Amino acid sequence: MNVKRIFGGLLTVLGIAGLIYAAVLFAITSNGTRSIKLLVIFSILGIIFFIAGIGLIRTTKDES
Repeated sequence: MNVKRIFGGLLTVLGIAGLIYAAVLFAITSNGTRSIKLLVIFSILGIIFFIAGIGLIRTTKDES
């Protein structure tokens, strides 16, 4: 197994989890400044992790 592919998969899963958590925060937000900040932070981190993970998986070659 390639370590880069495993790390890419881990980043992808973390990105998906961050995006899901941001969606949950969006659903229960109540116009508070703190909840809007958390929503933005988790959305941005989720997108960054997801894109980085997918990029690692796509660019890593399979060598057996």
